[in-house]
Amino acid sequence: MFHFFERIVAPTAVGVEAPPPAGLLRFYWHFLSQAKGLFAALFCAGLVVSLLDSTIPWFIGHLVRMITSTPPATFLAEHGAFLVAMAFVVVVCRPLAIALQGLISNSGIAANVTNLVRWQSHRHVVRQSWPFFQSDFAGRLAARVMETGGSLRQSAVVSINAVWGIMVYGASAVTMLGLVDLRLALPIALWFVAYATMLRIFVPRVRDRSKRNSEARSMIVGRIVDSYTNILTLKLFARLEHEDAYVRDAIDRHTYAFRRQLRVITGFVISLQTLNAVLVISESWLAVWLWVHGTIDVGVVAMAIPLTWQIASVAGTVASQVTDIFEGVGTVQEGMLTIARPITLTDRHDAGELLVTRGEVRFEGMSFGYGREGGLIEKLDLVVRPGEKIGLVGRSGAGKTTLVNLLLRFYDLDEGRILIDGQDIAGVTQESLRAGISVVTQDTSLLHRTIRDNIAYGRPEASEAEVLAAARRAQAHDFILELEDWLGRKGYEAHVGERGVKLSGGQRQRIAIARVILKDAPILVLDEATSALDSEVEAAIQDSLAGLMAGKTVIAIAHRLSTIAHMDRLVVMDRGRVIETGSHDELLARGGVYAGLWRRQSGGFIDAEDPQATP
Repeated sequence: MFHFFERIVAPTAVGVEAPPPAGLLRFYWHFLSQAKGLFAALFCAGLVVSLLDSTIPWFIGHLVRMITSTPPATFLAEHGAFLVAMAFVVVVCRPLAIALQGLISNSGIAANVTNLVRWQSHRHVVRQSWPFFQSDFAGRLAARVMETGGSLRQSAVVSINAVWGIMVYGASAVTMLGLVDLRLALPIALWFVAYATMLRIFVPRVRDRSKRNSEARSMIVGRIVDSYTNILTLKLFARLEHEDAYVRDAIDRHTYAFRRQLRVITGFVISLQTLNAVLVISESWLAVWLWVHGTIDVGVVAMAIPLTWQIASVAGTVASQVTDIFEGVGTVQEGMLTIARPITLTDRHDAGELLVTRGEVRFEGMSFGYGREGGLIEKLDLVVRPGEKIGLVGRSGAGKTTLVNLLLRFYDLDEGRILIDGQDIAGVTQESLRAGISVVTQDTSLLHRTIRDNIAYGRPEASEAEVLAAARRAQAHDFILELEDWLGRKGYEAHVGERGVKLSGGQRQRIAIARVILKDAPILVLDEATSALDSEVEAAIQDSLAGLMAGKTVIAIAHRLSTIAHMDRLVVMDRGRVIETGSHDELLARGGVYAGLWRRQSGGFIDAEDPQATP
């Protein structure tokens, strides 16, 4: 029985490919519609439970009427069937309906829909462009994805149950009491009018303040995660008190927003409880007054008071849940800021797969400026021939790393195009483009997984022997065998910590190189690939890279000019333009910008890399 309900919704279903819509109700429906059968069943189960609950006051009133009008000696004989029916409803039907409601809510919806929202939200967010992730805290993005799932499901379920309770109890009370005397239905009708007015006043305020509260809470998460992620910087600069103040500011803002939210909720609860008290007193007084004047019998009084109390009780329950409901709605609204955003860098609808046959890379009339006037790169033309190995040279801000980022299509061009073997990269899928290019960056980060997983990330289907061979070629195998993590896992099974924090810079770089060796893409980009290595290890790695570069088109960036002097051609850039090209010897003989850099560099280095690469 549990398995039946648990399997109705697959929590990792892909769902519709369209991005989640920005409107609140449409955002809810985008996810809830994928389990609409379960929510419809929950709606019906709630209706049945509420109807069965509303029969209890009627049973009580009828029972009182029978007791007052039937002699004890004949009571069981005359009304035994009624008592059995009442017991059947209370002991059998109602528990079964509540059990069904629980199975739908807990087994069918709770885990499945919560994780469905999380899965599809993550699947959408992870496909956002690289600049998207540079504009926010990773911790805040993750918190929004995680919290939105639970809040959306919880607020929807509680709202359905609450709405049915009030609607069914209210309609039942008005119907049953109105059939006896219309005057008995009047207090309940007036209560509904007042209740609707209260909702119209309080709901928008609670919703808006809940959203601001959720945003403030998310800021706390983002700042705390930022502190933990950069804990070494905090320690090195002795800035713990500064970080305390940074996080305290976020907590103070959240406290202020939370208090404002709770003020409105408390006002709603107090107003509703006062309204409920007036309803119970007025309905009870009216029922007793009508009984005193002989208009109704005692059974109606016995029915009217419990019916009214049921309405007040359910409304009170809703009042106690309104904090959770609107905090959930606020969390969903805040999560929509991340989740309900269209992907800005998308594949064309007719995008094909990139097919790299020769490895020619051609930049034609390329302009780009990160959205600024007077771009960083202006009308650049450059051809990298198949199998050619070029080195990009230039001072900070020249546009070298930007050029590589554009080749990988982390950004779309302002003008011009980039061709690989005659194929415009804007017309192929991003996945196939990046599958055809291997990259070793200056800032190497690893996944918090095993050494084996990190190397095999270059080609997941690779065999164990191929993983080990790649590690050996990257001069990483020996130190990997000596690794042991905090749980005692050793060698290739050791975990590297977040972003590879358990390893030295040189170790991380060698594993990254092993990953690229295993990927074996026809185009290779080296962005300071050996910057974190000592001289002895770098010499060994350079030999490995020489073998790796054989037969490939290579674009290398290096500040230490000696590491790229052997390239087939050097391309000197300045302010987004190519100002010199040629071999090392040719450029030295020309006596231009490159020759000046070669003479002036200290210890083999020139200025730091392009700060414009990550605006």
